[in-house]
Amino acid sequence: MAVRDPEATKARIFEAAVAEFARYGIAGARIDRIASEAKANKQLIYAYFGNKAELFTQVLEKRMLEMAVANPVDADDMDGWMDRLMDYHAAHPELLRLLFWEGIEYGTDELPDERERRDHYDRKVAVLADAQARGVISDEIPAPHLLFMVVALAGWSTAVPQMRRILVGDQDADRERLRASIKAAVRRITA
Repeated sequence: MAVRDPEATKARIFEAAVAEFARYGIAGARIDRIASEAKANKQLIYAYFGNKAELFTQVLEKRMLEMAVANPVDADDMDGWMDRLMDYHAAHPELLRLLFWEGIEYGTDELPDERERRDHYDRKVAVLADAQARGVISDEIPAPHLLFMVVALAGWSTAVPQMRRILVGDQDADRERLRASIKAAVRRITA
């Protein structure tokens, strides 16, 4: 008889849920497919994570935390931060897909974990506001707006790769030129 490992099972369920939600969104995701992919009983999913919406919230929260830990806001090195964000999104496109699906599902309605999400973003905004107060970056654009814009610039080419390919090209040189342009735009709005 095989030894049960609840943590390994949770990890398999979580990774299967990431893939399922990134591909199908909240409404289209199926617990049966997650269970099958994770080689787990679907009742375990409910026991470990709650219902489908709760599972999605946990998946997105953890992926956002992983990204935040890997790429803290660095207003003293905006070029470097943009490079790290673009590289992260290219390596982990599922995060942007999850955010898009969340937007489709909730629109402007309150999110299940909105307070925590606000706290998450408030910490990032505070870093930019501090840099503005120190004169490291321009205070012409309010820090929350600035964060919104630079994060959008860093992730958009991963979020809509077809648009990037059509407008910019898909060769390595094309992607590098776009990266340089994005960093130039960020420098202009923060100078």
